[in-house]
Amino acid sequence: MNIENEDTKLPVKAPGTGITKNGESIPSTNRISDLKCRELIAKAMDMLKYSYTPYSHFKVGAALLTKSGRIYGGCNIENAAYGPSNCAERTAFFNAVSEGNLEFAAIAIVGGPEGRIKDFCPPCGVCRQVMREFCDPKSFYVILARSEADYWVYTLEELLPMSFGPENL
Repeated sequence: MNIENEDTKLPVKAPGTGITKNGESIPSTNRISDLKCRELIAKAMDMLKYSYTPYSHFKVGAALLTKSGRIYGGCNIENAAYGPSNCAERTAFFNAVSEGNLEFAAIAIVGGPEGRIKDFCPPCGVCRQVMREFCDPKSFYVILARSEADYWVYTLEELLPMSFGPENL
């Protein structure tokens, strides 16, 4: 079930401004409610408590929204060998995909040293590529937050320009 409506489309919002993208107002029919953004951010913040980070001590939480409205959480999980470690964003995606969900609308990401959020926490390049595998870069949104009220929203295309995807094969 695809419920793409006012509650599932996302705004691009800069702190202290109206809902805009590149300085232009976005009609309410093309964005998610601020309440939904805050819900995703709250879930991502909640996921920080599950992070396993004995080496870097940098905790990251993510909340992935499917187009059907389901939210999957993810946290980063480190390993002494480093290579087997997994980021919060990929944990959320792999959790959703393992349950048969393949259509995504947005992801919220938070993180910081010992789970204290001090600044925005953008996804690494590997996570951006995983997002690209499952999402339309023009319509999938990445919410970077410092709090439920202080967040920025980007399209995946803005974070991963000239990307390589399944259609390139």
